[in-house]
Amino acid sequence: MKFKIAAACISIAAVFIPAIAWSEATQTTQQQNVHSPKTSATSTKLSGSQWLIKMANSIQQLNYQISLVVNRPSADTVPFLWRHGVFDNGVTMEQLNILNGPGKEYIRVNRVISVFEPDAAPYSLMSNLIDGPIPSQLLLSPLALQAGYEFIAVGRSRISGRVAQQIRIISRDNTRYSYQLWVDEETGIPLKLNMLDLKGQLVKQVQVSQLQVTEQPDPYFSRINHAMLPAVSTPTKTSHQHGWRVAYLPAGMREVKRNTHRLAVTGQVVEYAMLSDGLVEISIYVMPSASDDMQNNLYRHESKTLLTIVEGDVQVTVIGEIPPQTANKIATSLSTGVP
Repeated sequence: MKFKIAAACISIAAVFIPAIAWSEATQTTQQQNVHSPKTSATSTKLSGSQWLIKMANSIQQLNYQISLVVNRPSADTVPFLWRHGVFDNGVTMEQLNILNGPGKEYIRVNRVISVFEPDAAPYSLMSNLIDGPIPSQLLLSPLALQAGYEFIAVGRSRISGRVAQQIRIISRDNTRYSYQLWVDEETGIPLKLNMLDLKGQLVKQVQVSQLQVTEQPDPYFSRINHAMLPAVSTPTKTSHQHGWRVAYLPAGMREVKRNTHRLAVTGQVVEYAMLSDGLVEISIYVMPSASDDMQNNLYRHESKTLLTIVEGDVQVTVIGEIPPQTANKIATSLSTGVP
């Protein structure tokens, strides 16, 4: 038996999100302590892809401490502290700390990331880079994003008192938000990242306020007791076979995870899939509808879209930092069986 979920009729009201006014004049007063080779004049003529490669090499090879903030319209600013160290024995370490509220800290030693947060037991997982305010795929392997995005070098600018190169990152099929990225011309470190909606309005901004690149790793790393870091958690695998597939995927996007689990709040058992293009992750939940009178629902919060559609006894929910139109095309493309 095979079914196709009918397209939901969704009226999407125009959403106006005012851009964040950012005073770069204030940023220029902050002191920078950078020790790295000067950029040659010819490097300013690099293509967008070449600047991203330079950024990826710098992120993985340099010792740095970065203070940055994440701004969203109508939301509080969230400050972060980000450290990275490369040691003579080949070990790399990284720390990301959320500075507001109760706090949350990530510590990476090579490919093991340990997570510490209030009122929860610490745990560890395997990954090459902490997934912080700037997507890790962009920092590690930017060229892997070329199937879904185009990189355009715009030219020189000035960010936080430093000379930077601006690169535009544009969705090839116009199904996702676009980005403006500023890379420090001297060190290759990212200084600023804007996420823009389909109308070109700002929905999220990551801004570096202070950058230090040093010859030696930060002394903070020497105080970490490696023996006290939690062991790596092994996820439980399930042999459940899902009877549905996603027929529509934006360019460069693929399914990276699929499982069946129980929602923590309601206890409802759901079938779950995650899609990713390296910059954006989209969650899909499929479950029986709770009642016969459930309605389709669209909710937007900042840059995130939450769309629920109901067809018969099936409820599909799509959540991600994508335009509502794209969420609808994904949700309505689900069908049972195999291609």
